[in-house]
Amino acid sequence: MSEWAAKRFWSEAKAVPEDDGFAVHLDDRLVRTPAKSALLLPTEAMAQAIVSEWDAQEGKIDPSTMPVTRSANAAIDKVTPQFEEVVTLIAAYGDSDLLCYRADSPQGLVQRQAEGWNPLLDWANRRFDVSLSARSGVMHVAQPAVTLEKLHDEVAALDPFQLTAFHDLVSLSGSLVIGLAAIRDYAEIAALWDLSRIDEFWQESQWGADEEATEQALMKRDAFLHADKFFRLAA
Repeated sequence: MSEWAAKRFWSEAKAVPEDDGFAVHLDDRLVRTPAKSALLLPTEAMAQAIVSEWDAQEGKIDPSTMPVTRSANAAIDKVTPQFEEVVTLIAAYGDSDLLCYRADSPQGLVQRQAEGWNPLLDWANRRFDVSLSARSGVMHVAQPAVTLEKLHDEVAALDPFQLTAFHDLVSLSGSLVIGLAAIRDYAEIAALWDLSRIDEFWQESQWGADEEATEQALMKRDAFLHADKFFRLAA
């Protein structure tokens, strides 16, 4: 039996202003999320990006070509009803941030981590008035409670659409600091992704690239760049 897939049934997609934001209509039909909520967007820019994704569909609808729509669906159906849980999950990265756990050898890797990550930690400590510190090894050492509280407050200040993007920026990089650096324009987003991959780049320089690992890394990079784009569409 062939797999069923929805097909294009509309002639025009358009953004429609609403009291609380912007909806997307296919002809006169309101677009809804998988959970049947109205797809109500916080900005016209996001609505127009989603309109472009729907307009680009020909024949069968392919959700894999609609990343902004999928992220908006996640913000409405998943993040909004579990907002506090998502905040807590992401803020917890501050206590085990990638940038805070360093190699003690070889010296080349130790130096690369210090050169790439120390400026980021220094920036975060100044920008958010916190005291994140680095240590060698992988054994967990708790960061100061007041630091974690302040970082939690930074995450909690985001709205559900921003938090959806921030979740991916942090989870894909393994670093709350890198996520904060992305949304606070510390550096170009591609450069921040590269900073999250210092360990992997070192391994490649020593042993060569693995084709499967490289393919997975490129997929994660694309998702990281998309998360940055979605955050900016939400602003």
